This record gives sequence, structure tokens and C-alpha cells, in this order.
Amino acid sequence: MGFFGFLLLGLIAGAIAKAILPGRQGGGWIATLVLGVIGALLGGFLGSAIFGVDLNEFFSISTWLLAIGGSIIVLLIYGLITRKR
Repeated sequence: MGFFGFLLLGLIAGAIAKAILPGRQGGGWIATLVLGVIGALLGGFLGSAIFGVDLNEFFSISTWLLAIGGSIIVLLIYGLITRKR
């Protein structure tokens, strides 16, 4: 999967992660979508490094679960950082 595939996947995964997480995270939707892209890349990296999952297919369930999981992790970390301000 190329850069644009991860970009689209990250945008959608960020929106899903925002809907899953309870409470209010700062930054709005644009920051959430950018963090979703970062989370998708993080989830893809961790999934391939830890679980050996191949992320070449856009419509694979493992690709989506790793991207959403990575987005949730990044949004949680971002929420912890911005909450202390």
C-alpha cells in the first residue's frame, strides 16, 4: 500500500478512533485526522514489527484494526499531553 493509501486509511481510522474514545480531546477534527494518519503509520509499523502482519492490502481487516488501534494510542497520548496544560 502506498503513501496515499496510508493517508486515506489514517484519515478514516482517526475519525473512527475519535468516535470510539470517550470524552473530549483537544484539537478539533483536523488535528484528530492528522493524529489518525500518524496513528495508522504507528499501528502499521508496530503490527509489522511485533506481529509480522503484512500491510499491503487496503481492505484487509488486520490493516484496519492496526490503524485504528494505532490512532487510539496516539489520541490517548495527545489527550494526556494537552490535558496538563
